[in-house]
Amino acid sequence: MTGPGFAIIDLETTGLLPSAHERVVEIAIVHADQYGTVTGQWETLVNPQRHVGAEHIHGIRAADLIDAPAFSDIADDVMELLSGRVMVAHNARFDRGFLTAEFGRTSRALPDDAPTLCTMQLARELIPGAGRSLADCCAAFDIALEDAHRAAVDARATAELLGGYIASTDREFWFSHIERALSVAWPSPVSPGASALARWVARGSSAASVPFLQRIAERMPDFSGPAEHVEYVALLDRCLIDRHLSEHESRQLVALAEELGIGRDTAASLHAQYFDQFAAVAWADGVLTSTEVADLAAVASLLQVPDARLTAALAPPVAPAAHAASTDAPPTPGAFTLSPGDAVVLTGEMSRPRADLEAALVAAGFRVASAISKKVALLVAADPDSLSGKARKAREYGIPVVGEEYLQQLL
Repeated sequence: MTGPGFAIIDLETTGLLPSAHERVVEIAIVHADQYGTVTGQWETLVNPQRHVGAEHIHGIRAADLIDAPAFSDIADDVMELLSGRVMVAHNARFDRGFLTAEFGRTSRALPDDAPTLCTMQLARELIPGAGRSLADCCAAFDIALEDAHRAAVDARATAELLGGYIASTDREFWFSHIERALSVAWPSPVSPGASALARWVARGSSAASVPFLQRIAERMPDFSGPAEHVEYVALLDRCLIDRHLSEHESRQLVALAEELGIGRDTAASLHAQYFDQFAAVAWADGVLTSTEVADLAAVASLLQVPDARLTAALAPPVAPAAHAASTDAPPTPGAFTLSPGDAVVLTGEMSRPRADLEAALVAAGFRVASAISKKVALLVAADPDSLSGKARKAREYGIPVVGEEYLQQLL
């Protein structure tokens, strides 16, 4: 993949400053020859092993990054894609700064003398009077830019912008930078021959878009029994504490079903039983509140319970005993409770100030802990699929991870 020409890069990151422990969450690299003609393109999401940052800007959720490689997994690939070429980016100082920081965490180093060109800075001379944003620069050359803040889209647009620059200027300028790039000594791969390009994960390829019930294998025959059913539904109940199934929780359920020998049809049956019991608990006082109606609808949707079953559950039961659990039935839904003195941990940027939430928890009789241990009862995360160290440790210990909305209800 080496050769004379350019490597146009674009990154999406958790924040603005690599020195502040911000990380790369997506990278795209486009190759162009010495005349600016695109010759190849690669992209992948990157697991930052921390919070994803400004999701409203880059549009990347923590759930999208579960299968993505860490930067250390692709560092050799990135080195290979960049070596021998002139690096080009729109706001190159930003992208090069993050690459330098990421390579530094992997005991590799971006060569100081590797030439870099910035299409944003070059716009001052090549398209005077135009704005400096990528959209403004592209508009000057009639280059389409849709779905911005996606690395692959921005890198491709920057590559086309570079082609426009080259075609409208003296090519000796560009050729001189290519000659410099060919003389740079790049480090040898740390793991030669271990290319991870085959497992780069482009945006939109995550399994998260497939309902988790469809991910459970169809088994014939199903070799599970009552004990396995109780264990599966106990996990299901814990996952539904906040009436939300995170991608991590969905995968836990699929993995447990596989481990216990529960097939898709059996899982669907267990979901129906669980939902019926959930409805029975809601109707226990003879009244169905608006909150309980919303809970029933949410659980039915998450478990893919048929609409007819939901409709029946919203009607007053003819005989409460009809919902009674059999001897081998799973635990009653809603078994998870927090007791006064239980420890709760918070992680991520909440909509309310952290200090306010901690004070409200203390006032409600709970204890706020700063770190995860096996004595913690609950982790509240801004994103239930959080990739933070606290969230990873909580899942390892089997501690429920819920979203901020559940905390608001709790308080």
